[in-house]
Amino acid sequence: MMQIPLESLNLQMLNVGLACHDGDWNWQNVESPFTRIFLVKEGGAKLCLPHGVITLRPAHLYIVPAYTKHSYVCDGRFDHYYLHVYEGFKSEMNLQEQYDFPTEVAASREDELILKGMCEQHPQAQLPGSDPQVYDTMAQFKSYIERYRDMPLWQKMELRGAILVLFSRFMREAKPHVWTHDDRIRQSIDYIHSHITDDLNMDDLASVACVTKPYFIRLFKNEIGISPLQYVNSKKVERAQLLLYTTDMHVKEVAYALGFSDYSYFIRMFRKMTGFTPQDYRHKSR
Repeated sequence: MMQIPLESLNLQMLNVGLACHDGDWNWQNVESPFTRIFLVKEGGAKLCLPHGVITLRPAHLYIVPAYTKHSYVCDGRFDHYYLHVYEGFKSEMNLQEQYDFPTEVAASREDELILKGMCEQHPQAQLPGSDPQVYDTMAQFKSYIERYRDMPLWQKMELRGAILVLFSRFMREAKPHVWTHDDRIRQSIDYIHSHITDDLNMDDLASVACVTKPYFIRLFKNEIGISPLQYVNSKKVERAQLLLYTTDMHVKEVAYALGFSDYSYFIRMFRKMTGFTPQDYRHKSR
């Protein structure tokens, strides 16, 4: 497995705060380009994830990875700290592609003090409301990123340390995500992620794996379950979604930035994988 250098982790705080609810934390099919971390103080609620329903309990930390569709169910008191973290652009795989994180870990008094301190030092980072449709929009997201980028360096350093400590609680129990046991396919996947903006072709990927192209295609599909072209396109579409959500780049610019010389092909592929054209996806996110 490709190791992520610690210094390359570009973890940025978008929001932090303490939310107190009384049966009013019920939102369905939430999906965002950032990771959520919760620490429950009092009461309880349920977190509905693709792999099951988790009961949120006091004195525990919870993590919801970016782009994970989920829902909340709350019928009583529920007080919790929340932290929204954006990993930013980089060529390597992100943490959640490299590791399978536990959804729940025990929280310490130190964890609560860290979040309490972040809330006190950054009151402007509280959410404008608990409804994701209010705070989870492209315009809001861009304003959160700009606010972080405008902070003095010492504040960014302080925040980065606090975020790393909280992430480390999950990392302690995380398991490396096993994409494949074949080193040749592992090397080709690493190459795809670090060259996702290039015009990747099967000849290059087969060369990285040191096998012939026909054998590489068969081997990749046997190991991963989809063809190498399908895998490459899915990762390019994921990056396109992020660019459409976080930038004002024209759709053609997004296509060319991801190595697509055929703009029409990019439109068709994006629609096939997401159910939307790139323009419709951007309009929906606005």
